[in-house]
Amino acid sequence: MKAVLCHSFTGPGDLRLAEIDVPKPAGDEILIDVRAASVSFMDQLLVSGLYQMRPPTPFVPGTEASGTVVAIGDKVTKFAPGDRVACSSWTGGYAERMIAKESKSVRLPDGVAFEAAATVLHNYGTAYYALVERARAERGESLFVTGAAGGVGLAAVDLGRHLGLRVVAGVGSDDKAALVRDYGASAVINYRSEDLRDRIKAITSGEGIDVGFDNVGGAIFEQMARLMKWGGRLMPIGFTGGEIPSIPMNLPLLKNYSIIGVFAGAWAEKCPDESARMNDTLMQLLAAGQIRPHIDRVLPLEQAGEAMRAVANRTVLGRIVLKIR
Repeated sequence: MKAVLCHSFTGPGDLRLAEIDVPKPAGDEILIDVRAASVSFMDQLLVSGLYQMRPPTPFVPGTEASGTVVAIGDKVTKFAPGDRVACSSWTGGYAERMIAKESKSVRLPDGVAFEAAATVLHNYGTAYYALVERARAERGESLFVTGAAGGVGLAAVDLGRHLGLRVVAGVGSDDKAALVRDYGASAVINYRSEDLRDRIKAITSGEGIDVGFDNVGGAIFEQMARLMKWGGRLMPIGFTGGEIPSIPMNLPLLKNYSIIGVFAGAWAEKCPDESARMNDTLMQLLAAGQIRPHIDRVLPLEQAGEAMRAVANRTVLGRIVLKIR
């Protein structure tokens, strides 16, 4: 079968299309004929050696995909050959066939397209886990999302709107403002050209942020730490800016707010039943049109490296999807 291979942690430029053997599912796994796979910032970090884990090389990148089940392990009870599914995995999505854990896969409702389904579990799963499970966000609260036009950020804006939050979107360029407004942001801040402190204070009438959802890290997170509301929840999601922030711990002490870590992938490993229920919920929301993933473009498998470079250069709105079949 065709697959994209990473032989060394030297970045997207060294990815190569190759013929490899079809993987065989273990007892708790399913084998999927892949129709579509999404390209995430995590995928780009992984092949560049910048993620917190390094799989043995060579490996097939791709953390999220959708397709049709063609075989199941002897312990699988939820799926059968022919089922349409989406799945998440640390690796394997950029290939004509991949294996995934039964607990990390979800059946697709009728009418849900493979391309859209391949963009939900990581983006919206991270947003749902952060907002619902970790922050316990309540209707009417303010939510500030950084990197709001990216895959996870836009999902947080969209889901925040669905949950009834007052969404403020942080972006790095003005050309992204229209998209985040269309997805539910009531206010937009360009933190590269505007004073973040002044804008947040004006938008929140000086009260600060109830829920902070930060994808960027570095100086942005450090500023957010000074703009939280009493009893707020500040969540580091990722560090796309390349710098892990440090903050004085008297800041959360004085305002009695919490800093809450969000690592949805690890949670899915430790709490598979809860994660599976969340995945079912997200697919039902997708089928009902209550969330709407944004696909920036669809590219062939051969252009996986190009897709990753676009993600790294922050020229992608939402997600790029690779069409496998």
